Amino acid sequence: MPEIERIYRTEYGRAVAVLIRVFGDIDVAEEAVQDAFTVATERWPSTGLPPSPVGWIITTARNRAIDRLRREASRGERHVQALVLQQVDDPQEAAAVQDDQLRLIFTCCHPALAPNAQVALTLRLLETQHA
Repeated sequence: MPEIERIYRTEYGRAVAVLIRVFGDIDVAEEAVQDAFTVATERWPSTGLPPSPVGWIITTARNRAIDRLRREASRGERHVQALVLQQVDDPQEAAAVQDDQLRLIFTCCHPALAPNAQVALTLRLLETQHA
């Protein structure tokens, strides 16, 4: 759609400048405006140009930037919640440690080791587990 290309060439800088003033971040502003133009290229061919294309781009870009900032702000909290859920719901981790300890005990009792070395290694392993 040639109108979108014309609007992009003439109004991209203005839209980015408005969003930089609102958000104070060049990267957020540029990404949001690019997203808004992407949405415009998908919607406008079927719905036609809105009454104020530049206003539509700026509003859509502002909403995209707000959504992005909200997602990023809650990311840390979501990671903490995921870790807590994983620790509560993952009893296999304790079982894996016990399996590893059992494997180590069997390794200490390998027939290639002398019997007195087997006993010494096993006792030392048990000693470090209870210390």
